Amino acid sequence: MNLLLHFHLLLITSSALFLSPSLALENLVESHHVLPRPLNILEYPENHGILQPNELDQEVRLRCDAWRFAVEANNLGPWKTVPSECAGYVREYVSGRGYRVDLEVVGEQGLKYAKELASLGADGKDVWVFDVDETLLSNLPYYADHGYGLEVFNGQVFDKWVEKAKAPAIESSLKLYEGLLGLGIKVFLLTGRSERHRNVTEENLRNAGYRNWDRLILRNLEDHGTTATVYKSKKRIEMVEEGYRIVGNSGDQWSDLLGVSMSNRSFKLPNPMYHIS
Repeated sequence: MNLLLHFHLLLITSSALFLSPSLALENLVESHHVLPRPLNILEYPENHGILQPNELDQEVRLRCDAWRFAVEANNLGPWKTVPSECAGYVREYVSGRGYRVDLEVVGEQGLKYAKELASLGADGKDVWVFDVDETLLSNLPYYADHGYGLEVFNGQVFDKWVEKAKAPAIESSLKLYEGLLGLGIKVFLLTGRSERHRNVTEENLRNAGYRNWDRLILRNLEDHGTTATVYKSKKRIEMVEEGYRIVGNSGDQWSDLLGVSMSNRSFKLPNPMYHIS
């Protein structure tokens, strides 16, 4: 089967950057490649049929494996939807044990790192930053009704799901979260959700088992229109300026982790369903 999926894996060595504090944050984030940034654009076929798992032939599976690897390695350009040939593959992955095991490994490694930190400050300024969607909370029930990323994202429809406050916890992230609190590390939640969803987000988090976060940071009106990388960099800069030490950061998107005032260690959760710049 021929695919209209074309990409190249890029190997780029990042160099040390000396940033002028006078530069605007957006230029700082967008103009300086802290880590390799995507350069390729995928071409997508117009056929939106979803192949069943047993219909995935070996070549399709290999191609989709390679595509998912490129997504997680941040080697692809900005993409809008899962390639149609890979829709069944993605559904099989996120609905199966492979996805759960991948999530467990990320959580286990995060907690292992936290336990091995040489020392934590007595001033309570050590923090771990978590994204919310597909990091602490799973929106798989929503994406199961929307092609597991095959459909172009519709913010208004997704907001209706958010307002139900029914997203379940990602269990491995909950375990990491609780372990960090037990070590005396503060938890800051930094999400791209709108400030108007604060109440339902807090309700959903509590219903899913999350407690005792120190801050929940959402987008204000002034933050709308900026990329996730710029927005989250800005908020991390504010944390550092307040004297906090960002010892760890967990997120399902590279835009959760890259930019300015990055954490000492970052932990990328798998997500082949959507891309946020």
